[in-house]
Amino acid sequence: MDFKSNHSSPILTDPIPISKPRLGIHDSLLPYSSSGVFSQGLFLTIPWNKPGLLDDVLSTSWLDAMKSSSPRNTMKYNGYDFSTNDVDAAYRNWMLKYPSALTSIEQIVNNAKGKRIALFLDYDGTLSPIVDNPDHAFMSNAMRAAVRNVAKYIPTAIISGRSREKVRKFVGLKELYYAGSHGMDIMGPVHPPADHTTETKVGNLYQPASEFLSMINEVFVSLVERTKNIEGAKVENNKFCVSVHYRNVDEKSWTTVAEYVQDILKHYPRLRLTHGRMVLEIRPVLKWDKGKAVEFLLESLGLSDCDDVLPIYVGDDRTDEDAFKFLRERSRGYGVLVTPAPKESNAHYSLRDPSEVMEFMNLLAGIA
Repeated sequence: MDFKSNHSSPILTDPIPISKPRLGIHDSLLPYSSSGVFSQGLFLTIPWNKPGLLDDVLSTSWLDAMKSSSPRNTMKYNGYDFSTNDVDAAYRNWMLKYPSALTSIEQIVNNAKGKRIALFLDYDGTLSPIVDNPDHAFMSNAMRAAVRNVAKYIPTAIISGRSREKVRKFVGLKELYYAGSHGMDIMGPVHPPADHTTETKVGNLYQPASEFLSMINEVFVSLVERTKNIEGAKVENNKFCVSVHYRNVDEKSWTTVAEYVQDILKHYPRLRLTHGRMVLEIRPVLKWDKGKAVEFLLESLGLSDCDDVLPIYVGDDRTDEDAFKFLRERSRGYGVLVTPAPKESNAHYSLRDPSEVMEFMNLLAGIA
């Protein structure tokens, strides 16, 4: 396995507009042509003329979609509902398809022999526990130490729906790659200056949705105003996406939250809606997600289309499925789903919670 020494931290490519020859990235990944013109091929087409149509839930009502993406006391797998009392039995059966990454570490290591590992990590629910207040999703010092340790040997990136600056502040490590807003805001590590001055050199930015910034801000302000009287509702500005949290909202008011979001989105056909854990997320209509972010980072770091690279992505949310799907379709790496309950996924392996994620990272670092 080729991670015996500290890896170098290449700087990401120049900020947009980006020149294709300098990156070596194929057209589907470039939002701009080499002349700086926005590529129309990067846009998605969302048929908003159908009432209540969601990005990823086409035939379900808003309320049903919110419930299905945010189960509380029951969980569904292969069409069966499991009460919380049956979770352990269901989980053990489910793990036959998605074995633990901890007990499978020997298999992962064997497949990594002679290869360079690249590690990609979600934040909420992966490095930190899911909490009622998203502003309090702090990672433990032990988790931070584990991330810092594994990053000494393996290029490591955090890919989150949070704003890049917010997740970077939570993690507090300069040596990582950060992709905020579901990969629409990417930055390389902060490098100390060679001359020991106080000025630091920040890895270059890549922001494929930069032209949507004012639009996102408008939606954020509108949603804050519309939801201010809904107890427990929280609207979060994640720079290139807006998150409407309803974890602390009475379920009787979920419909109201959904209606407010729908009413505002009717005026923004270039924005779309996706679901997360107890959250509705408004994003630009772009062919860009966490899977594209992984692909871009691999390209930028010179690790794409190489037989000696093994990417590993660890995440817990349905937005992480895009990254799992990218790795599975390319048959080139492993997705690791973090969940205490059985659910279908494009991942290869599973972990129960952030404590097992930390153990998994320590095993990777220990092997290096």
